Amino acid sequence: MNISGGFAADVAGPALISVFILQAGKVHRLSPEERGELLPNLRAAGWVEVEGRDAIYKEFLFKDFNQAFGFMTRVGLQAEKMDHHPEWFNVYNKVHVTLSTHDCSGLSHRDVTLAGFIEQVAAP
Repeated sequence: MNISGGFAADVAGPALISVFILQAGKVHRLSPEERGELLPNLRAAGWVEVEGRDAIYKEFLFKDFNQAFGFMTRVGLQAEKMDHHPEWFNVYNKVHVTLSTHDCSGLSHRDVTLAGFIEQVAAP
């Protein structure tokens, strides 16, 4: 699935799949096979699975509040387009992000797609 060697390319295939899932209105939890395929890429990028919950989490650290707020703005605009909003917390230059899909009470392709976008935005 790796098109150009980067993390974003690793999720390009699932991103396209998620578009069809969203259009069909059917959101489902990631299957064990999908998890085996998709979660290693997220783990390699620093995402961790939340204990006691079907969700992923990552903490981002920026130079200052301005950079953190810019990051949140870009992610927020994309999340609104996707109609898939992160749970997050911000203090000065830190942003904590948790992703899970409420429609299926767990991880879905929406979370993988948004995590891939977040990684692109956070990249230096």
